[in-house]
Amino acid sequence: MLLKDFKTHFFDSLKNSQDEQEIESFFFILTEYLHNLKRIDVALNPNFELSEEEVKKWNTILADLQQEKPIQYITGEAWFYGLQFEVNENTLIPRPETEELVEWILNSSIIHHPSPINILDIGTGTGCIPISLKTNLPEANVSAIDVSEKALEVAKRNAELNKVEVNFIQTNILEVEDLSQLPSSVIHHPSSYNIIVSNPPYVRNLEKEEIKKNVLDYEPHLALFVEDTDALLFYRKIAQLALKNLSPNGLLFFEINQYLGKETVELLQNLGFKNIELKKDMYGNNRMIKCSI
Repeated sequence: MLLKDFKTHFFDSLKNSQDEQEIESFFFILTEYLHNLKRIDVALNPNFELSEEEVKKWNTILADLQQEKPIQYITGEAWFYGLQFEVNENTLIPRPETEELVEWILNSSIIHHPSPINILDIGTGTGCIPISLKTNLPEANVSAIDVSEKALEVAKRNAELNKVEVNFIQTNILEVEDLSQLPSSVIHHPSSYNIIVSNPPYVRNLEKEEIKKNVLDYEPHLALFVEDTDALLFYRKIAQLALKNLSPNGLLFFEINQYLGKETVELLQNLGFKNIELKKDMYGNNRMIKCSI
């Protein structure tokens, strides 16, 4: 079967669930994933033929896409801040909004600190935040926490893939009383941090009806959802730890629930944080907060 003929079948099979631009994106991601053919190669090889075995692979993937399985979980990879990351069902798929958070950190004045800065990411998942920061700040000491052992296995492989050193720590942040008491096996173990950043679980159960099937059915709920009755649980805990372990000129960064910007700002104000800045993402939603002690 010719690839161009399968392309017609591919588009027809997905047109009721995806828009044409997204289907086209999927198709060319898969031509590179399955055949190492970029878009230009497909155009230059109109008679590229698929073997029977290759057609089976395409049809298996097509069935997954019809069930709205994310393309990143099918290929096992995602791109974030110009870097390649392994992803699987134990990790959230990195989002463009989180790239904006990384950009905000890298543009902050604190990165020009005269001595190597200490950075901690809480709830790291794929490791996309600390790995991106370490890549751009090679002199920084970067650590990252996650409760999930399986997520940390992915994050460690991603650090190796991107050739950076990040200190990964498995712990439940809700059970930590002081960040200086994290496991002693950590190589660079500071008592305080210049930057603490977190993109913690923040989607309330009441918001599940807004969540698309490709997220709700496939991405890890542990990393997504919090109880309606205490939606700011992680923000409160991390902010309390930051009061103890953020350096005098340090900064705390959060990615937040777009519906709880006001409430998150008030939480930080009540805890005594200063210079609180609420920032919108590229879609115009309240998405990030920066503050200091």
